[in-house]
Amino acid sequence: MSFNLIATTLFGIESVTASEMQELGYSRDQIKVSDGQVLLNLSTYDEMREAVARLNIWLRTAERVLVELGSFPARDFDELFETSKKLPWEKWIEQGSAFHVNGYSRKSALFGIPACQRTIKKAIVQRLSSHYKLPAGARLPEDDNVGLLKIQFGIVSDTVTVMADTTGDGLHKRGYRPLRHEAPIRETLAAAMLYLSRFGLAGEQEAMYDPFCGSGTIPIEGALIASNTAPGLKRRFSAENWFYIGAEIFDQERQAAEQKAVRSLPAKIKIFGSDIDNKAVELARENAVRAGVGGWIEFRQLDAVSVTREKLGEWTGAPWHLVVGNPPYGERLMDAQEAERLYRGVASWALDTNGNAAPGVRLSLITPETKFEEMAGGRADKRRKLYNGMIQCTMYHYFRQSRK
Repeated sequence: MSFNLIATTLFGIESVTASEMQELGYSRDQIKVSDGQVLLNLSTYDEMREAVARLNIWLRTAERVLVELGSFPARDFDELFETSKKLPWEKWIEQGSAFHVNGYSRKSALFGIPACQRTIKKAIVQRLSSHYKLPAGARLPEDDNVGLLKIQFGIVSDTVTVMADTTGDGLHKRGYRPLRHEAPIRETLAAAMLYLSRFGLAGEQEAMYDPFCGSGTIPIEGALIASNTAPGLKRRFSAENWFYIGAEIFDQERQAAEQKAVRSLPAKIKIFGSDIDNKAVELARENAVRAGVGGWIEFRQLDAVSVTREKLGEWTGAPWHLVVGNPPYGERLMDAQEAERLYRGVASWALDTNGNAAPGVRLSLITPETKFEEMAGGRADKRRKLYNGMIQCTMYHYFRQSRK
């Protein structure tokens, strides 16, 4: 019996998550990429359990990990009910535990979500009642204190896929951030931005710098990557409470991850962040300490517009700089004129007069501003559409320098 795990992602970073899976030891043949999700096929139950723990603890760019319970065609409610009832729910739902059903439908004859929820729920109840030999008419007991399985269905082109959420709180919640700064970037997106910018490409010769660090998300993700710290070490996951998965396999994966983390501080700091708001800088420092990487990052209060390459080099001591950031948007933290001033100001030191990457600089910024290149004074060398929350953005990469 084979199993499919589905890692959901923000649109635009599916290939990054697929690459992460390969780095964790899974072959390309096991992985299938589609819009907003990456599927991993496992051959055995033991492989599935191990992968549930490993992906939840290690994936930096995925939103959550789901296990596929079944996939089948259904064009009417009778077919949906009868096929749902055939699934082995007793393997996944412990006697007495609760289960919630939610989902979506696209391009399908079955489009009424509440009715689909009720139908699948009824099928599960009948299957479990029969399995546990409950008397006719007896109510199936459900208690959140015993356990909770969150079931999600997706109906696309009349094909139903039923899944269970192994993650719980989204994977962007790393477990170190008790406070929320104004308009933060999601941790999973921050990690994806670093991968897409080829963070670490030049090794110790290149410092990473975020000139709009806010609460420190991008630098902290950089430090977690640099120290090989698994992002899920400081939190718990839903599947740890399932009798079919359990906490033991998660504990084993955590122990293995702990041994792989680099605990010794670097000889010289190579990750930097600044923000014009001193309160944000203080919060960033606190978050970095809680994440266990306080010694890997240096933060300062600084206006991004006032930066020069000379001053940046004096601060970091590095000949090369990867500048990665999520600048405030006109619709987010400042008005459009202020945002334009900021974009032009950063471009004045990060790009040269021809609009190419300045000597010793690679620039990667994410923004919804469609005229960013015009404001920056040059076309990006590479662009990628991404979503920051519900806002469609573009990540602009400048890495080619002008020919002498």
